[in-house]
Amino acid sequence: MRFGIIGTNWITDKLIDAGKGIEDFELAAVYSRKEETARAFADKYEVDTIFTDLGKMAESDKIDGVYIASPNSFHSSQSIMFLKNKKAVLCEKPATSNSRELEEVIKTAEENDTLYMEAMKIPFIPTYNVLKENLYRVGTIRKAVLGYCQYSSRYEDYKKGDIKNAFKPEFSNGALMDIGVYPLFLAISMFGNPENINAGGLILEKGKGIDAQGNINMYYKDMDVTVLFSKISDSFVPSEIMGEKGSLIIEHPSEMDKLYFIDRKNKNEKIDLTVQAKENRMYYELKHFIELFNEGKKESPVNNFALMQTVMKIMDEARKKIGIIFPADKIK
Repeated sequence: MRFGIIGTNWITDKLIDAGKGIEDFELAAVYSRKEETARAFADKYEVDTIFTDLGKMAESDKIDGVYIASPNSFHSSQSIMFLKNKKAVLCEKPATSNSRELEEVIKTAEENDTLYMEAMKIPFIPTYNVLKENLYRVGTIRKAVLGYCQYSSRYEDYKKGDIKNAFKPEFSNGALMDIGVYPLFLAISMFGNPENINAGGLILEKGKGIDAQGNINMYYKDMDVTVLFSKISDSFVPSEIMGEKGSLIIEHPSEMDKLYFIDRKNKNEKIDLTVQAKENRMYYELKHFIELFNEGKKESPVNNFALMQTVMKIMDEARKKIGIIFPADKIK
């Protein structure tokens, strides 16, 4: 599958690295607004074709699909452009800025009968399936605490008055959108749509409305889930799913580094359930996407549209409660 890429940053490097282990992956074209940036990145991977015009890239017969790793606020318009040109789209998370944009993207994918998937790696990591298969071990689930807190290197610049894109609301960024989406996705994929939620967070003044950290409390019929996220502090506490018979411990939910079962009825015995995985976890989502393309599929049965829509709906509701408003929310 011939890929064009939008975005010349570390996450794109990581995707290309993942593609090296997949026989059907080919990096065919690179886009950047600046020709010198596109050329430098393309030369690094010995790619001949570059674009500085997205429209021409979308119309090009040199690519079968595109990987979008641009700022969040561009995901919707760029996805729609390529889908309208019958190019398969693998778009970095979060898929869009809000539910309205996501509905437009999904509608475009369906109308053009073209493959679209959000690049959310969690459900494709081997240990994730083991987690789902072992939920029964904890018995009746009563509580879960799922978190991702990672100090941003760009926060040091922010404190000096140099506001990088990661802390600018015009790019639909912030702690929830950038990293909170991981534990939130894990929660929704495990337990479905909650009956109601509460949310709170810290809004940065210099970021003009961007969130630096926060929490979402989701309430189900007989259990509750707390999602924690931060870009201004680190956390070294694993996530936990707690039941009446024991707990499942997850180290770093976005990577599924380790998975343990703590058996309450057997003197809290700790059982390692981790499945060995490739160091670059993006390999699994990329391989899945390419397989979908080769099979002529238009939607992933794993990270499907309904799941994406539920996660985005909860993010919209949480942002409203926290007070996070993006320029993208004010359009239309």
